[in-house]
Amino acid sequence: MLDAGTVITKEMQDAQNLPFPYNNQNFCRYEPIEKRIEHVKVLIVNDLLRYESDLSELAKDDWNGSTESKLRFERKISGMACDNIAKNIIRLVQQPKTLTVHLSEVAEAANSFNPDAIVMSGTLSDFDYYNSAQLKTFEKFIKETKIPVLAICGAHQLVGMSFGANLTTLDALEPSEKRTNRIVEYQYRYIKIVDDTDPIFEGIANEESGVWQEYTVQDDILRVWQNHGL
Repeated sequence: MLDAGTVITKEMQDAQNLPFPYNNQNFCRYEPIEKRIEHVKVLIVNDLLRYESDLSELAKDDWNGSTESKLRFERKISGMACDNIAKNIIRLVQQPKTLTVHLSEVAEAANSFNPDAIVMSGTLSDFDYYNSAQLKTFEKFIKETKIPVLAICGAHQLVGMSFGANLTTLDALEPSEKRTNRIVEYQYRYIKIVDDTDPIFEGIANEESGVWQEYTVQDDILRVWQNHGL
């Protein structure tokens, strides 16, 4: 135990510091969320399954006897996901205007609502369980739209698939080959930015922006949340 007259050496101070990537500081700065955006229209897209009409024939066969319970669960999750997106928009925008639609309605809604941005929810089921006509309609829309799109989790995979990406499990299997007991990633990971000239990192060197965490500004480190099995 130290008394009042003890001198704190550099070695003792270093021993108290937090580990990487918090830049050897024994504190984290409080970063309040501020409503910097005055007005914005956001189209929220529910990407989960709702009714039998949203299902492929494969899903109907595989889910035979449990279709309604599975759809009920998808609807429950979709309500929570879209509500969470809406709440975050309210936290960030002074006067937001939002509209929530299903994946199957996104093209028409984007045309009539004319949003400034689109936020797509995550998903629960594999995409070969989705109505293929709905996926084709979305593929056409996402390839043609000029509206900024934030695709969350499974929606990001859906966008990738629409542009030709091949989705596999983390052990390189087709989703249909391993529906359950998949290898999953569920935690934060720290990744190193190797090319800070990429436009996605624009402004990263601006220490006054308030957009980036300190460890990102100082050491080009990002903390990324992972929660997926594909």
